[in-house]
Amino acid sequence: MTDKYTQLVSHGLGRNVARKLGLPQPALLRRYKPGQALISGPILVQGASAGAEELAAILLSWDLDVRRHAVPREKLGAIILVMDELAGPEDLEKPVLSAASSLRDLAPSARFITVSRPADGAGTPSGAAARQGVDGFLRSLAKELRAGATANGILLPEGVSATSPSAVAALRFFLSGRSAFVDGQFLTVSTAEGRLPSDFEKPLAGKVAVVTGAARGIGAAIARTLYRDGATLVLVDVPAAGDHLAGVANEVHGTALQLDISREDAGQRIIDHAVQRHGHLDIVVHNAGITRDKLLANMDHSRWSSVLNVNIAAQLRINQALMASEHFRDSPRIVSVASTSGIAGNRGQTNYAASKAGVMGLVRATAPLLAHHGGTINAVAPGFIETEMTARIPLALREVGRRLNSLQQGGQPADVAEAIAFLASDAAGGINGTVLRVCGQNVVGA
Repeated sequence: MTDKYTQLVSHGLGRNVARKLGLPQPALLRRYKPGQALISGPILVQGASAGAEELAAILLSWDLDVRRHAVPREKLGAIILVMDELAGPEDLEKPVLSAASSLRDLAPSARFITVSRPADGAGTPSGAAARQGVDGFLRSLAKELRAGATANGILLPEGVSATSPSAVAALRFFLSGRSAFVDGQFLTVSTAEGRLPSDFEKPLAGKVAVVTGAARGIGAAIARTLYRDGATLVLVDVPAAGDHLAGVANEVHGTALQLDISREDAGQRIIDHAVQRHGHLDIVVHNAGITRDKLLANMDHSRWSSVLNVNIAAQLRINQALMASEHFRDSPRIVSVASTSGIAGNRGQTNYAASKAGVMGLVRATAPLLAHHGGTINAVAPGFIETEMTARIPLALREVGRRLNSLQQGGQPADVAEAIAFLASDAAGGINGTVLRVCGQNVVGA
């Protein structure tokens, strides 16, 4: 779907008119394209710890232009602020204000990334206060940045270094155009697991991935993105969507499985299809979902039960079959699509919000079970995404939905797909049980 307003005010006369009238001025975001440079412009790495020095060295090994000290008035592609040794609130001022002096030098679609540690592992109230302070600082900064720039953070528990594979992979994800609509968010790297790919352009090479709800919209975008990254695809959707499903499957050279995922045997049928056609199964993306919106006062059994059955109960049954199968044992990955409605709620969506909040609970509880097999399960929570469904929202409500985030625009299905592709990769093997919001830092629930 097209956001004509963003296109209009992104340059020339439209931009000047929007500025004079005090209207939102969303920028065209730098989204990933194969072969694209990771970042445009020098990267300023600030911080006095060993972790800062090590990350700077890794960035240099990628042939990036790295600065350890700011050069006045030099346009920057990114600022990375490493604060992995905070002991108390007094330790925040020097690094934060030092970075602040370079904010005006950030180029359009620049990146600001913090590397710090979670408050719950600090050991002292003073340390916890400092670490939690990074959360408030970063989320506030994300609301201040303009011209498509984003601010995100990486959290490293004790014993996980800034150079662990998933920490490095998360840094690369946040620097790249793959994270264009991720803003004001933190990714926790829970373990030192993970393996960086030999080819960052094909991080899913050799993997077999299942995507449910793949016939249209976000599901089709997920299929295209996983295929671009090297995966072999099994695409699942209901028989009524068979023609669209076959079209997407042909496009990505995958196989189509017409299946109602709410069937009791859906999980086993998915496994059997993947193994018979492709020999193994590595990745499952739970994207299929439905809405049946009504105010709770008008809610009935059919609307409530159908949404909960498709959006959460089906995932539970399929996951149970996956974890019982000997064919889903080699560093398996599950990624579920949740929603910011499950975080902040949404009028008329008590059933949908309950199901998507349930997805997040499922993910957190399943994470330690998959970890026994070197596997992970995570979720993405999209905000307002430009799809056929949101295009049917009345114009006034649609415009409000688009502008109520720090980037002042709706996301694209590809934005959700990029986050899923990252979490499905071996490089993200140290990230488990987390929910990553792809919402442009939605004002509500962000």
